Amino acid sequence: MVNSDVGGLNYLLFAVLPYMAVTVMFVGSVIRYDREQYSWKTGSSQMLESKQLRKGSIAFHIGILAIFLGHFVGLLTPSGVWHALGVSAPTKQLVAMGAGGLFGLVCLYGMVILIKRRLTNPRVRATSTSMDIVILLVLCLQLLLGLGSIFVSAGHLDGEEMLKLMSWAQNIVSFDPQTAVVSIAPVHWIYKLHILLGMVIFVLFPFSRLVHMLSVPLKYIGRNYQVVRRG
Repeated sequence: MVNSDVGGLNYLLFAVLPYMAVTVMFVGSVIRYDREQYSWKTGSSQMLESKQLRKGSIAFHIGILAIFLGHFVGLLTPSGVWHALGVSAPTKQLVAMGAGGLFGLVCLYGMVILIKRRLTNPRVRATSTSMDIVILLVLCLQLLLGLGSIFVSAGHLDGEEMLKLMSWAQNIVSFDPQTAVVSIAPVHWIYKLHILLGMVIFVLFPFSRLVHMLSVPLKYIGRNYQVVRRG
């Protein structure tokens, strides 16, 4: 039964939708890999233009990987572990704001370069699909929301809102959606929008080039060397 304090819409968006989005991501990815293996790639346009790609891609990947790791560790590590390590909620919030802001700006720098290149370079634009452009713009919007949330966090440095976000994430992972939605209900709308757009990215994942994130080229480690002779 849905708790009347959290409302049916909150329950749908933050207790039901997360499982639906993750299901679409994994099932869709499996189906795509089974049926369209030749499309399972980054679709690199390096041969069309490499200078801007290199500059934007390095910054983007450094930033996005650091942000992903920070979210994963920060949200899913139980509060008791942080307490045992001597890290208080306010301290954790300050670290998250500082590191998130730094790597967010690095990622944004790379993202702007990649979007400009994708939209303004005639050859790159001609080989881009609609999904290539959509996923870049959605990721950029998600990044801007994350950076915007830092200013909201600066208005309350007690760490309480972060604890609520942690509780939501951990209870979703532990399949306790009722407790999860009670935790998320009172937080600021910018955090909620950030979460919802994250679910949109999960849904778009199997239909975009993001699927290459699931591929680890282990076979290259043990393959024979290629012998290249000069002509």
